[in-house]
Amino acid sequence: MNTINNFNFANTRVIMRVDFNVPLNEQFEVTDDTRTRAALPTIQKIMNDGGSLVLMSHLGRPKDGPTDKYSLKHIVKSLSALVGKEVKFVSDCISSEAFALSSSLKAGEILLLENLRFYKEEEKGDLAFAEKLSKHGNFYVNDAFGTAHRAHASTTIIAQFFDKQHKCLGNVMAGEVASINKVLNQSEKPFTAIIGGAKVSDKIMIIEQLMSKANNIIIGGGMAFTFVKAMGGQIGKSLCEDDRLETAKALLEKAKTRGVNLYIPTDAIIADNFSNDANKKECKINEIPEGWMGLDIGKETIKKYGEVIAASKTILWNGPMGVFEMSSFEAGTKSAANSIVEATSKGAFSLIGGGDSVAAINKYNLAEKVSYVSTGGGALLEYIEQGTLPGVKAIEG
Repeated sequence: MNTINNFNFANTRVIMRVDFNVPLNEQFEVTDDTRTRAALPTIQKIMNDGGSLVLMSHLGRPKDGPTDKYSLKHIVKSLSALVGKEVKFVSDCISSEAFALSSSLKAGEILLLENLRFYKEEEKGDLAFAEKLSKHGNFYVNDAFGTAHRAHASTTIIAQFFDKQHKCLGNVMAGEVASINKVLNQSEKPFTAIIGGAKVSDKIMIIEQLMSKANNIIIGGGMAFTFVKAMGGQIGKSLCEDDRLETAKALLEKAKTRGVNLYIPTDAIIADNFSNDANKKECKINEIPEGWMGLDIGKETIKKYGEVIAASKTILWNGPMGVFEMSSFEAGTKSAANSIVEATSKGAFSLIGGGDSVAAINKYNLAEKVSYVSTGGGALLEYIEQGTLPGVKAIEG
């Protein structure tokens, strides 16, 4: 794998794709700098080697070209503080001013280009736009895992303008790829995948891919009720994809055929309303009364899932067990997180991925106690489904 650790960047001007898609408050101040901090090791390596750096990123989803609220100028102050030096900024990507600034950078200097998505060509993967971006440097580094599943100009197309010796993955990308490969291709058994979330339709591909990798697949969240109904259970007014009942049956059958343990919850915490203050009780998951909905897994399921996780040597967690954002329905998700931490402390390798799982592990302040927390939800899922990503393939060929 071509990573920044294989190169010395002395006298090199690097054009680097980062993921600075950070949240801003109404005063346009950065409220969570996790993504900018993640890029620091790669930035510092290039600076310490004596290179200069042109950074490019997107921010938000601007629809009609340049929009002030999506300008990357808002993050310059925060970024400068993090890197410990002034970061230069230019209010576009491919103007003569932008190229004049990038070509005049001295060793140790950093330039941030304006939001890439102010150009329609970025998301279209436009070849001419990618070539113009490539002129900002003589070496390309991709450290934006969260967008590596998009064949955009700055994440994939640009790489073809650099040969193998002048492009590589940054630390974030390399860490993500190594962690996913460890789970998918070098997993120590038993390997348990914990898959939650609202919809079976969102996770069909990942469950099918994991059938050939995992020993155990644990199902939780709203998607569980589609499986329960497919097995003939009564689910009240719980979330269910009626058009996916046959899919759920097929997955259950496939697991049986392949000798994979596919665990479906046996009990649930149910409520008469989708509210933290709703009336709630516990019941068998296939005996939910009319007018009630399942919002978390029950104690029996928590115990069983905990036992499976405790016996695992490799763990992938994608998706919560219930509506963990509400304190009344967070026990299942919290318990899963704690079980993963305990297994990790005993030597298991644990990879947490997907927005809600990452939000949960952060909510319970457990991120430092698992092996790896992925920065890219959609990218992680697509990597598992496809075996690679356009942004990774573009570097590795």
